[in-house]
Amino acid sequence: MNLLDVAENAVAAGATLVRIDLAVDNAARRLRLSITDNGKGMDPALAARVTDPFCTSRTSRKVGLGLPFLKMAAELTGGQLTLESEEGRGTAVTALFCTDHIDMPPLGDTAASVAGLIQCSPDIDFVFTLTGPGGAFCADTREMRPLLGGVSFAEPEVALWLREYLAEHIREILEKE
Repeated sequence: MNLLDVAENAVAAGATLVRIDLAVDNAARRLRLSITDNGKGMDPALAARVTDPFCTSRTSRKVGLGLPFLKMAAELTGGQLTLESEEGRGTAVTALFCTDHIDMPPLGDTAASVAGLIQCSPDIDFVFTLTGPGGAFCADTREMRPLLGGVSFAEPEVALWLREYLAEHIREILEKE
């Protein structure tokens, strides 16, 4: 859910390219999630306050929970969250988790999350990179678009294929020891 919320923030910030990098290092017992976008970015004052749950740019509610929850989840495991943002250039959020900590949340259905993001924002480019015990994998919508011949990522058949494609590669990377 944290991945979805932070990546949706990037979409709302007008990003045309969102990078999601997930690195699993079983030997070091670490997981790193980075989400980088080329959206509108934040001024330094907002960037300094954005992990406060009572800081939000939304008008539909008075609290912003995505980044505060991600920060809390990382810190509960002994990890940390870093945020870099520059107005007009974009934002980079990185959460580091200690995977051997009792408070480490489950990874969840990463394939469904990434496929859902792409399906719901078919005109935005996404690059999903996963590194883990089984090697590395990258899915880049900029490379997939020509192969689809103009068919949208929002089409149900494409979305289902994408989810299965991502799930297969994620399993290969994460289940190998």
